[in-house]
Amino acid sequence: MNRFLLGLLGLVLLIAGGAAVALHLGVVPWIGGDAALVPGTALPPTWALVVTAAVAVVIALLCLRWLIAQVPRREVASWRWADEAGVTRISSSTAAAPFAEEVAAYPGVRKVEAELTGPRTAPNLALVVRAHGDADLRGIRRRIDDEGLPRLREALETPDLRATVEFRMAASKAAAR
Repeated sequence: MNRFLLGLLGLVLLIAGGAAVALHLGVVPWIGGDAALVPGTALPPTWALVVTAAVAVVIALLCLRWLIAQVPRREVASWRWADEAGVTRISSSTAAAPFAEEVAAYPGVRKVEAELTGPRTAPNLALVVRAHGDADLRGIRRRIDDEGLPRLREALETPDLRATVEFRMAASKAAAR
């Protein structure tokens, strides 16, 4: 939707610009280059100018908000451990990557996206598992709960790690071939 609207807006602006250039160069014979843009020469009422300016400011702010939304976000969190041996600092995406690779190796799993959020003392794991259509989802979830999550909790030293798993289905392996 976003790309479609941008493409449509670009096309409209391209046509408007081309028409303006054609009018300026006198390519359009039925409209003279010295013709008035609007009938009359009087200024519009003051309220019309104020409303036009207000609408322009609102549109500019919406465009600015949209541009800011396009800027990629930085890492979600950086966790820090300190003990007598020194200080360890790790980003949450680095901590979740081996777990995602492990789950991606389970039978029936195509791809896994894992994201750790929250502070190190109370983290949350959001897991998106893309599985084949004929995959055993209960078996995958059981392996995540029984094998993967306990190892991740132990590695991160966070026994309170909560996880949400979202399954997304794709065509079965047999149909993909």
